[in-house]
Amino acid sequence: MTSRIPFYFLITLLVIAGAALSMYRHDVYGVPWTPGEQRALWELEARIEFNAIGDPVKVSMAAPETQQGFTLINESTSSPGYGVALIDTDKGRRAEWSIREAAGKQILYYKTQMLVDDQASYTMAPPKGDTPSVSLDNPQQTAATALLSQARNLSSDNLTLARELIKQFNDKNNQNASLLLNSLSREKAISNLLSLEGIHARIVGGLQLEDGRRRQSINPMVEVWDGELWQLFDLHSGLEGKPDNILLWNQQGHSLLDVIGGRNSNISFSIIAQDITPQQATREKVQAEDLLNFSIHSLPIEEQAMFKTIMLVPIGALIVVFLRIIIGLKTSGTFMPVLIAVAFVQTQLLTGILGFLLIVGTGLIIRGYLSKLNLLLVARISAVIITVIMIISVFTVVAFKIGLVEGLSITFFPMIILSWTIERMSILWEEEGAKEVLIQGGGSLLTAVLVYLGMTNDLVRHLTFNFIGMQLIVLALILMLGNYTGYRLSELRRFKPLAED
Repeated sequence: MTSRIPFYFLITLLVIAGAALSMYRHDVYGVPWTPGEQRALWELEARIEFNAIGDPVKVSMAAPETQQGFTLINESTSSPGYGVALIDTDKGRRAEWSIREAAGKQILYYKTQMLVDDQASYTMAPPKGDTPSVSLDNPQQTAATALLSQARNLSSDNLTLARELIKQFNDKNNQNASLLLNSLSREKAISNLLSLEGIHARIVGGLQLEDGRRRQSINPMVEVWDGELWQLFDLHSGLEGKPDNILLWNQQGHSLLDVIGGRNSNISFSIIAQDITPQQATREKVQAEDLLNFSIHSLPIEEQAMFKTIMLVPIGALIVVFLRIIIGLKTSGTFMPVLIAVAFVQTQLLTGILGFLLIVGTGLIIRGYLSKLNLLLVARISAVIITVIMIISVFTVVAFKIGLVEGLSITFFPMIILSWTIERMSILWEEEGAKEVLIQGGGSLLTAVLVYLGMTNDLVRHLTFNFIGMQLIVLALILMLGNYTGYRLSELRRFKPLAED
């Protein structure tokens, strides 16, 4: 008989290593055990892409500064072969890259850390000089005069005038506003009208902060000088003031990105939030930074946001192993419920359950017809995949037409998994009957819901992403459950008469 000592030694080693790594992360880096204990730090990464044409290249990008609600902690760039400088200009702070010659696709990264700080110390420079001159043709000038006249009658100062102008541009039935929007963007049109009225205004770029978002774009907003401060306006809602979840990237109202020596330039942003102490955010440790190069936190923000979801999969696997080995719950497939739960995280629970039932139910009906055609397995699976795609498309369009925006998120479901689920349940229906399909299908859905609840728990998300050692502990628990050979809880009912005898 094989000795179990090496196995138990491995389990112990995994638990000790996982706990030690987690303790080290907590003690050295100051990462809290529970979310919300410390102050939030936003890590933002700008990804610049363009095609160089073989000439000298100069790239200039607006860089964020300390501002209301945020203190700039750290910033860095990743640009092999380029010269980089962070400079203060009359257009505000900018990051500049330069190289003597470049050709082909180029990718540059700029990374910054902004600490949430209600006591942030910053200066708000007043506007310089007179308002810029605005040139409009006769029809545009007539429309602008009418808009300003109406807004002036309904306002009392610069801010209320700006608010009334935004309301007019949000009115789809306003013909004067529509005329200006034919040739100007909303933010440019409002800025020009304020300039005509002698009011200083500038177009700034706001970035909405949401943890784990990738490929975000800048939202244009307008700041209006009220005589003492720059006041921010949301062009869609007309709300005045700076929301807590908005970070101004290009604050001075100048261009966000300038590229000389390249074409087809594009900039996108990835965002991730961490819970750290203010002392850790401001303290620079060279040794700690070197160690971080071997962790997930050294990856680009876009990849970190992806890993934030991937790190939750072992938790789902642990729940599935427990339910199948200890409880004895039947599921259609071993880890299919984990993938469905990942889709639920994207679609929200209620929408995900309804979408899953609709797609699988409709797919079973269609699969029942295909079985009568006696198709080969490969052709049958391919037909089911195409059918699932069509079902998802139809449900999404119908949901959009009737105003159910939540239905649009059904497209997050993994089509291959749904196709195999439909195929497996169809075969099970033919071999075991409808009762077994309901048992395994219901078990799969119940398991997916429980996995979803575990994945969306704030404490679980915090621990799995910030403490890589937790993955070793989860692995040890799964191995321990795999060593269990006793009765499942669901089997106790079968042997109850024996216990009574």
